[in-house]
Amino acid sequence: MRQAQAGRREALDELVTEHLPLVYNIIGRALAGHPDVDDVVQETMLRAIRGLPGLREPDRFRSWLVAIAYRQIQLYLRSRRATRMRRLPEAVEIADPDFADRATAEIVVADQRRELIEAASWLDDGDRRLLGLWWQEASGELTRGELAEALDVRPKHAAVRVQRMKAQLDLARGVVRALHARPRCPELGEQLRRWNGVADPLWRKRLARHIRECPACGSLGGGLVAPEDLLLGMAALPVPAGLVIGASQVKLSLLGLMQHKTMAVAAATTVAVGGGLAYAVYHETLPPGGETVTVTPTLARSAQPGVAGRVAPTPFRKEIVVAPNGSDDGDGSSAQPLATLGKAVSIVRPGQTISLRGGTYRLSTPISITTSGTADEPIVLRNYRDERPVLDASGISADKWAITQHSSWWAVQGLEIKNSRSHAYVCSACTHMQFRGLAMHGNARSGLMLRDPGTADNQVLNSDFYDNGTGLSIQFGDGDDNLVRGNRAWDNDTSGYDLGDFGSPVTLEYNWAYRNTHNGFALAGGTVAAAHSLRHDVAWDNGGPGFTDDGAGASISLVNSTAFRNGGAGFALPNGSPLLRSDVAVGNKTPATLSGTAVQSRNDWAATFRSTDPTSAEGPRRADGSLPRTDFLVTGNGTGASMGG
Repeated sequence: MRQAQAGRREALDELVTEHLPLVYNIIGRALAGHPDVDDVVQETMLRAIRGLPGLREPDRFRSWLVAIAYRQIQLYLRSRRATRMRRLPEAVEIADPDFADRATAEIVVADQRRELIEAASWLDDGDRRLLGLWWQEASGELTRGELAEALDVRPKHAAVRVQRMKAQLDLARGVVRALHARPRCPELGEQLRRWNGVADPLWRKRLARHIRECPACGSLGGGLVAPEDLLLGMAALPVPAGLVIGASQVKLSLLGLMQHKTMAVAAATTVAVGGGLAYAVYHETLPPGGETVTVTPTLARSAQPGVAGRVAPTPFRKEIVVAPNGSDDGDGSSAQPLATLGKAVSIVRPGQTISLRGGTYRLSTPISITTSGTADEPIVLRNYRDERPVLDASGISADKWAITQHSSWWAVQGLEIKNSRSHAYVCSACTHMQFRGLAMHGNARSGLMLRDPGTADNQVLNSDFYDNGTGLSIQFGDGDDNLVRGNRAWDNDTSGYDLGDFGSPVTLEYNWAYRNTHNGFALAGGTVAAAHSLRHDVAWDNGGPGFTDDGAGASISLVNSTAFRNGGAGFALPNGSPLLRSDVAVGNKTPATLSGTAVQSRNDWAATFRSTDPTSAEGPRRADGSLPRTDFLVTGNGTGASMGG
């Protein structure tokens, strides 16, 4: 690198040759294979060459180059948008927009890949730029850190932006399906008569609104495969051979050869691209005297980020084994286990299981999980057989979350995570997740947090959260069908369970909260409250209320729940219109503080229990991981919680 900065031609040649495929793919995908791709690549590389002598941190060349490419895409799209606005004709009426004429229809084998390609053209410029970067991350060419640097944000913010982009992409895929439907929805057809035929974000929003409100169109959106799974079958854009240049002709070659604006090597090339994606079958002409051969598309993956070229795919292994004494140079078999969870999650694919051998894994860098499983092939992260792996996050700085996940269709079970100086495990906008048999303790903030819009259809089962800032949090977002069942949360600094600022109902059943400094169950907070449903939940010996709406009211439902010996009200629900039925509150500062619109039936504020000794309830779980058997706080008359049995 320093030799290239000093102007040594051989070093500069090597540097450009190594990084040109990466730049070409980022720009080619973001610009949908437009003929101007070569011009933008040319400008990017020339700016990099001119700026190289002044680069103060040579080790960051790769991230710096990606950032230059990202800015050039931004400038190009801004210029093209201005030109298009000047030339855009008046809106015309069309009866039946037909996307079947697109070139993709000839070469895209799978319907969902075709839909994905078309959907990408409906994204706004910012999301299309981000899609180009994210595709390179999904294919292993960029790290999340490099993607974040290109966006000039922190990795966790980059992850949120990626998740939002993918959400917009899914909306667009729904639009594409509705447009292709035969017969088409009459109301949609009527709306399309006002459309000018340009795929843009404004019309995506209008059409998406119709699809959400229309039962017929809305039913078409089921069964979408995650974008990263579709990407696995798509080809990398081939870099024109003329762009692989010699040391003595770096600037000359970039200026001259890129003017060809061709997409393949001395060949007739058929490439369908759209919004940052490509699925290609292309023909490559051999030297004179040879014949034309068909090159089958494969995903181009590098041995390490920044190294271009195709490599043979890694054989699919059902189980990836990780062990404290393993090596990340291993193959992930039981004989040659990997050493780190970070390595395992970077290579895992749908249908695989990551098995952690027993022992302590001392994390020094945060772990980011972005790969999704599918309904048919979920990904499993679990303890190896009956062994107990412990992830010690004390080595990660306090401004980092130990594990961050932005994906779907995972089962995470049998892990112990401790000593994070921030959050231990954050699942952002995750769907179809199951967390089971976890032990999260000693973490400065939450043990497990599910958050952000789109958090849906997740389960947290039979897990223990103790000695954290907060035990289990589901906050700052929305999403349906989240279930919390069979968990315990104790000795946490704030609340055992916190649903503050989560806008959709959560179901909580057979959960226990005890000896938390403030609340057992914080069921709302801020200005957001949802109609959460609680059954057979128990709060005892907490410093504040057992169950509280924390200042925000909604129609919370509490059935067969028990509050015992809490420092505040057993049920502190002075807001909204809660429903309390067959509940018990004994030994609290006051049994209940309820709003005037609360609905009550068959509650008992003077019940007697079979036992008031919590020892058995606070002891070991049963062999199957379920709550321990106990007579603690059992009334035997149908009121209060059944205590899990």
